[in-house]
Amino acid sequence: MRETRYNLPCNIAQTLNLIGDRWTLLVLHEILVGTKTFNDLKKQLLGISSNILSDRLKHLEKSGLVRSSLYSEHPPRYEYALTESGKALEPVFNAMVLWGSEHLDPCYKKLVHTSCQHEVEIAYYCPHCEENVTQLETTVLRDEVTE
Repeated sequence: MRETRYNLPCNIAQTLNLIGDRWTLLVLHEILVGTKTFNDLKKQLLGISSNILSDRLKHLEKSGLVRSSLYSEHPPRYEYALTESGKALEPVFNAMVLWGSEHLDPCYKKLVHTSCQHEVEIAYYCPHCEENVTQLETTVLRDEVTE
């Protein structure tokens, strides 16, 4: 069983327990952009060992972020795809690309609006008020604690 590294009541800590291991985000991103097989993932992720890739895929599948389907029985080979929960990480990857375009030198990627080719920014939207939001606040949710 995988050790829980962060035992904190924090969304960031608990998310890192799922996707914070070395290579995990890169494996997820490769599947997001369409890399489907173990061998293709290994080719795209230069430097990852087979046992680490296998471990990450098993962990992501157990965590409900990736699903596998058998496409060859002899030898057994699997295709990998993101679940809905895994696909929901796309804005996280986009935020990292945007951060990198602002803070990395050299910068390798940028996010652009397809029709005009200008860079985009992150915006927050409140569906209740139907407006973009400029002031945010984190609200702590607490379960009732019984003593």
